[in-house]
Amino acid sequence: MKDIENNQVSEVSLTYNTKIKNSDRKKVTNSKSTEEIFRAIRHYNDNIPMFECFYAMYLNRANKVLSIMLISEGGTSGTVTDIKKIIAPAILQNASSVIISHNHPSGNLQPSSADTAITDKIKNALKLFDITLLDHIILSDESYFSMADENIL
Repeated sequence: MKDIENNQVSEVSLTYNTKIKNSDRKKVTNSKSTEEIFRAIRHYNDNIPMFECFYAMYLNRANKVLSIMLISEGGTSGTVTDIKKIIAPAILQNASSVIISHNHPSGNLQPSSADTAITDKIKNALKLFDITLLDHIILSDESYFSMADENIL
C-alpha cells in the first residue's frame, strides 16, 4: 500500500473530444460512400499503392461518422492488426458500429484467408460489447471490395 500512497502506480485517462456538430457529420449510406470517406484521408489515399494501412471508422446509431483512426501500418504485403486498438476507441466513443478498411498495394482486391480471419475476430470481439461490424472495405488505387456487399461478413 505504501507505493499507492506515494503515487507509484500508473493512471489511465481516457478522453474523447469533438467539436463537430452531429448535423455536420458525414453519413455512411452504403459501401460506395464508405469508400469515398476513407479515400478522403490523405495519408491513406497517398499510401494505397505503397504499403498496407489498416483503419477503423466509428459510427453512431444514425450511421454518422464519429471518427476514423489509423490502427496500423505495415509493409507491401501485410500489416499487424491489434484488435484492442479497435475496441478501446469504439467503447470510448460509445460507437454503435464500426467499419474497418485496409488496402492491397498489389491491386488484387480479393480478401486473403488472413483478411477474413481477422475480420471474423474483430466482428466477434465487437459483438461482446453490442457493437456491430458493418463492413470490411479493401481498397486498391483503382477500386474497392466490400465484404458486406459480397455477403462474406
